[in-house]
Amino acid sequence: MSNQAATAFKALGDPVRLRLFYLLSRYAELCVCHLTDALQLPQSTVSRHLGSLRHAGLVATRRDGKWMYYRLSGELAASLAAIIGPVADATQQSDLRQLDEILQGLNQPCISS
Repeated sequence: MSNQAATAFKALGDPVRLRLFYLLSRYAELCVCHLTDALQLPQSTVSRHLGSLRHAGLVATRRDGKWMYYRLSGELAASLAAIIGPVADATQQSDLRQLDEILQGLNQPCISS
């Protein structure tokens, strides 16, 4: 197993990071504020876990003003998303429903402060 794969699996071994990865696999790009609202966790916690996923090479970032956007990055992330998607548990499915409700009807990138 490659070092990159081992690092990725280690990163996804944390339940919060797995939840974040699942949500990112369902949308092209998400703002940290939407992920924070969907998981109902503090922004600092979500940002720390997203940093671990980025360090593992699974996500990439884009800054737009004061907002930070995250998306899956690379072939390994795409392959893992294809595996994780069909086996999402009740918590991950609940997170996705919550995120769908948050994003429904938004005309602006972010509304959280």
